[in-house]
Order: sequence, then C-alpha cells, then structure tokens
Amino acid sequence: MTRERSRLGPALFFGALAIASVTVLSRADAALGPSRRTTVKPLPAVRAAWSATGRSRAVRMITTLPGLDVEVPLEFSAAPQGLQYEWVPVGSMASVEVPRPLSGLLRAPSRPGFYRLAVGRDGERQVVDSVTIGVMKPLAEKRGASINGYRIGFFRGERRGGEGLPDGLLEVREHESDLPVSEHFALGDFLTHDNQTSWPRYVALDPRLLDKLELVFEEIARFGGSTDASRVAVDLHSGFRTPLHNQRVPRAASDSRHQYGDAADIAVDANRDGRITWVDVSLIARAVDAVERAHPELRGGLGQYSGGSPYAHIDVRGTRVRWRG
Repeated sequence: MTRERSRLGPALFFGALAIASVTVLSRADAALGPSRRTTVKPLPAVRAAWSATGRSRAVRMITTLPGLDVEVPLEFSAAPQGLQYEWVPVGSMASVEVPRPLSGLLRAPSRPGFYRLAVGRDGERQVVDSVTIGVMKPLAEKRGASINGYRIGFFRGERRGGEGLPDGLLEVREHESDLPVSEHFALGDFLTHDNQTSWPRYVALDPRLLDKLELVFEEIARFGGSTDASRVAVDLHSGFRTPLHNQRVPRAASDSRHQYGDAADIAVDANRDGRITWVDVSLIARAVDAVERAHPELRGGLGQYSGGSPYAHIDVRGTRVRWRG
C-alpha cells in the first residue's frame, strides 16, 4: 500500500501524442495587429504511466490514507508547465478540493472514497481514468468491534500495540462494488462473505496482491501457448475476511493473511479441460513459483488444497511459505 511521502514518478514524454503550441487569432486580435495576438498552449495529453499499473500492467487501483502524499506516475505529451491537479470522485465530474500545482508530490484527498486524477490549466482539464485512487478509512476510526455499523471484530495487532495491522480499510458502497481493481477483478470480489447486508462495507486490499495474481495468470496463459492473460477464467473463493468472519471459517489460521488484505483463494482451470482438479492447482503453484523467482518482492504464501473443490491460496506476506491442505 502507498506509504507517506511517496513521490510522483518522473514525467515521461510520449512523442506519438506530442502536440505543438497553436496560435488562436480572434477578430478582435486581428484588428489589433500582430503585437496583440493571443497565443494559447493546448493542454498536453496526459495518461498514467505503465509503472502506475504494477509489474503486470494490469492493476487498476492505488490505495492510500487521507491527506498523504501518493505516487501516481504520469506521462505527458509536452512539458507539463503550469499544470494543476485535482481529485474527481468516481462517477462524478465535480472536484472535491481546490486545484493544486502539479509539482513533485500529489496530496491524496482528505476524505475516504474512490477518486480519479484530473490535470488541467486555463479552464481545461483531463481525467486520468485508467487508475483509481482508493482513499482508505483509517483503522483508528473503528469503534470497538465495528466501523460505521459494519461488524469487523478485532485484529490481533489491536491488542499488541498496533503492529501488523492493515493501514486502513476501503469504504465500499453498493454501487462501487463493480469498480475494477485489476484486469480480472472488481472491488466486490474481495468483500467478506459474512452475510452482512448493510452498506457501506469495508475491505482491506493490498495492490501488491492484485499485481501478483495478474502475473500468475500471465504465467498460466503461457502454459497454454498464449500471451493473452485476460482469457484466463478465475474463480475467487475468498479475498478479505474480517477477523470476526475468519473465526467462523473452518480450519482458518487465527492470524490468516486474509484479514490483512494481502491473500486470496482462487480456482483456475489452468489446463483448460473444463474441470478444476489437483492438476490445475499444481499448475497454479508452478506459476506462483515462477512469479516469485522473477519478482522476489512479491514472495509470500502458497497453499494447495485438494478435496471436493480444489483451490490455491496465494499471498504476499513477504516470506516464502508453502503448505498443503
């Protein structure tokens, strides 16, 4: 998750979209002569850099806490001189805060929610819609076992001086559950399956997990001789679990990584034979090992589960752990 004082990536210029300055000559300007003509520089085209979408190029969300400096690498078609930025809630075009100069660091919105970055100058602006900024609700706003009426339970770290806690929780309203967070997943895929029906609901979600999962799907696609990971069909059994719900899951570890938003249980028909079997789980494990060799910063746990519905547990806890269940 994005930490305090992270930096804006360097502005990269993409020549294919380069736009030259133009001169706009109105009738009034023409009457005044060449010395009074108005030169207007068009707004440079802007987009999120590839590095904003993870190593997989398939992550669609960056998470942060309110008011922190957040890194959103951008590419511009021309020098980004005099540009300002503002935050626009997803599904709206109304800015939530005053524009700030686009210089060095981006300050995240002060309220939890889901936002897109808008860059502008002289009354024009462009919305960068390929990446969403998820501003989390600080865990400090949790009261007892609940947050805003949603029952969470207690994280182990709450009784141990705050160590090992998620940075915060994304506040999800019903209409936001379809918001894409990566090529394969929407926000609602990671909500706890605890039968609570009130909204908003809350979820911890580490973008590093999304990146690792998408890289695993790329490997699985290669097993079948394809470079198109989007065609890999995935069933996500379990994403985030509240501590309260985790206590009710049979055989779940008391400190399961699912509680911290960096674990998922998935099933994939990796060999494309129309069934989910132990062979598919073995192929997922092979893909995970390949991803961790290439990207050791994403190493973590891998659990292989057989039985009536085989699946694999994948996480990014930071240390390599393997088990079978």
